[in-house]
Amino acid sequence: MTINWQKEVETRKEALLEDLQNLLRINSERDDTKATPEAPFGPGPVAGLKHMLAYGERDGFTVKNVDNYAGHIDYGEGDETLGIFGHMDVVPAGDGWETDPYEPVIKDGKIYARGSSDDKGPSMAAYYAMKIIKDLELPLSKKVRFVVGSDEESGWGDMDYYFQHEEAPDFGFSPDAEFPIINGEKGNVSIYAHFKGTNSDEYVLESFESGLRENMVPGTAKAIITVPSTEIASKMKGAFEVFLKEEPITGTFAGNDTVVEISVIGKGAHGASPQSGINAATFLAVFLDSYDFGAAAKGFIHSAATIHEDFYGEKLGVAFEDEKMGQLTMNAGLFTFKKDSEKGNSISLNFRYPKGTSAEVIEAGIKETIGKNEAIFEQGDRNQAPHYVPADDPLVETLLQVYEDHTGEKGAEKIIGGGTYGRLLKRGVAYGAMFPGYTDTMHQANEFMELEDLFRATAIYADAIYRLAK
Repeated sequence: MTINWQKEVETRKEALLEDLQNLLRINSERDDTKATPEAPFGPGPVAGLKHMLAYGERDGFTVKNVDNYAGHIDYGEGDETLGIFGHMDVVPAGDGWETDPYEPVIKDGKIYARGSSDDKGPSMAAYYAMKIIKDLELPLSKKVRFVVGSDEESGWGDMDYYFQHEEAPDFGFSPDAEFPIINGEKGNVSIYAHFKGTNSDEYVLESFESGLRENMVPGTAKAIITVPSTEIASKMKGAFEVFLKEEPITGTFAGNDTVVEISVIGKGAHGASPQSGINAATFLAVFLDSYDFGAAAKGFIHSAATIHEDFYGEKLGVAFEDEKMGQLTMNAGLFTFKKDSEKGNSISLNFRYPKGTSAEVIEAGIKETIGKNEAIFEQGDRNQAPHYVPADDPLVETLLQVYEDHTGEKGAEKIIGGGTYGRLLKRGVAYGAMFPGYTDTMHQANEFMELEDLFRATAIYADAIYRLAK
């Protein structure tokens, strides 16, 4: 049977786009302050989850909501299950948007909104691919299960809960990265450095705040400082103005006598590629590091300055590279300091590490460097080992062949620092929906997805699902 997948997508483009726009209007950021038993990650993620599952019910699929943590949309029957994993939660919108991040805008062939490329747009492409197969009543020998998550951008608590109650698919993919395929992912661990103690008597760090998530390069940072005199405040302002001229950042300096507020604006980016962003927090720390702060404040600032642009962990003493998986990367994502806080003074360091090293080796290494600043360390809730599916696995071979057939371009395996739901399965990969040469706006302001890519990906997913499950 020969099927014109592009034509099938063409007849559904308007419906797909309307469904996507409605999904993008949901602010599905995690909010623990509003978490309840009915909304384990806050009202936004569960609203996104229910909305996506409602599409499945509308279109006649078998649907299950697993206690508002996650859910799935099923089609077909068989002894084996092909799993497709998408997620409805998004990282915080942050600053710097030219449009409302939760009111999608279509402009110049792109759809702008938080979640358009990560991961609501690609998830909608995969869902419509399933819908095409169902609409055409194509016979399958395997069950196809689209698993919908709601906590991928944070702790993956959704999948922990889901797999306690549901069987894992036998193999599958996540539409949450790029084509032609991602069949390997680096390990992923966050380590928090905590700083206890008091300030000095002269320069007092009242507060330092930066960052929205561990896996985002912080685009803004702000510090409030008490300095010894108005004269020193004036000199600090002049020094900051010189600093701004020398560095790729913008900022403001405001003050009332001896209390000053310094803000820095850099550029947000995905924490898996920290070198593509401009970390506002470490730039601010570099400026402050020359001033005589004391105790915990000094340790906090000096540590933040030490890791400035240390994208590969060289200054931290944990640099490592594997021939296949590449270099370790480090993103400093969350910075919190409050005067006289007993526990809240911390910096999060998110590492994406290749095989050959480990979270324990990394933690031991940073204890020898910023540990000298009287920091104590704590691992985050998630430590994921490196993941790899061999290139000769039939799953990888089939998905690459589908990509080549649709694009005319040769596909090859690729390993990334980003973490996707593809690693949930032993035979799991990430597959699209971004094409080679795309502009990466994930976790950034003005996130978008090319409409042409959205529709091309839908056709590729439909063909791939059919070949894998027929």
